Amino acid sequence: MPTRTPTEQPAEVLRPHAEHLYADELTALAAADDRPRPARWRLSPWAVATYLLGGVLPDGTVISPKYVGPRRIVEVAVTTLATDRALLLLGVPGTAKTWVSEHLAAAVSGDSTLLVQGTAGTPEEAVRYGWNYARLLAEGPSREALVPGPVMRAMAAGLTARVEELTRIPADVQDSLITILSEKTLPIPELGEEVQAVRGFNLIATANDRDRGVNELSSALRRRFNTVVLPLPATLEDEVDIVARRVGELGRSLDLPEVPSGSAEIRRVVTVFRELRDGVTADGRTKVKSPSGSLSTAEAISVVTSGLALAAHFGDGVLRPGDIASGLLGAVVRDPVADRGVWQEYLETVVRERDDWKDFYRGCRDAEQR
Repeated sequence: MPTRTPTEQPAEVLRPHAEHLYADELTALAAADDRPRPARWRLSPWAVATYLLGGVLPDGTVISPKYVGPRRIVEVAVTTLATDRALLLLGVPGTAKTWVSEHLAAAVSGDSTLLVQGTAGTPEEAVRYGWNYARLLAEGPSREALVPGPVMRAMAAGLTARVEELTRIPADVQDSLITILSEKTLPIPELGEEVQAVRGFNLIATANDRDRGVNELSSALRRRFNTVVLPLPATLEDEVDIVARRVGELGRSLDLPEVPSGSAEIRRVVTVFRELRDGVTADGRTKVKSPSGSLSTAEAISVVTSGLALAAHFGDGVLRPGDIASGLLGAVVRDPVADRGVWQEYLETVVRERDDWKDFYRGCRDAEQR
């Protein structure tokens, strides 16, 4: 089975793959990287970690950070991929599991598209292989009639495969990975053959245990993974930086106005999310009730991006409290009864009492009355 090379993406693609969006950085890292590389890796483990965490190369090239968090977590994740153990990125929703998975695959293999998206309806064929039924009926089982899945293609080419939302996949389909991860082989009983993984192959899975409808991993499958837990951003400044960076990237792809550095609205959204998530105000003086939603960093990015789109298309292009209030209300109030009470109490006891948040308070109150 030949090595798969990702096709070039047109400039108008809404969301380019990581290996295309950051091609210049990956090229610069490869040129400066003189450290040992595992078989079929595009970069050394050190360079992969630098790609994710950011840095400055000897020639002055700036590598932008893709992940803001403890360096050791990234180092453990990268080192795992250099062994025969698969990597499981675990964390609550919105902790950048998919983002880290994509960038790891892009840096290691130069291809982040060998992806199985886990859902409650993901069939075993998506994990293993399927068939071209027209050829199957006409010719019977054959290599030509077989349609390899992303994992099989990664095994044959020595690349990195990805399985997103592993715990959303039915348990019997999950367990089809056990032989692949333990024996590094994928049997094809219809042909009396197998596909053996070549050096360089590995698999990254992501999962969280907070969503409803989750299928627990069997102990046999969990043992095949090295688990790395991605935490929520440790500080307000870290989370503000993440949100501002991603909103800027999304805004450029959508032709939205730039958000000024140090935007007060981004800081306010992140502060609200952190206080409601933690159950206490930033100064530690006031306890607050937490709503039913996860209030993740990813949701904060969505709230600010939606507000920026409102400001661009129905305002003067400047992000204001009224632009983000509706999105914020929708993110917090998931349960119309319980969450609304939590939100109203937070507005009246916390937001209203902050002198420099008066405009934000009015915007949120107006959003409730619409």
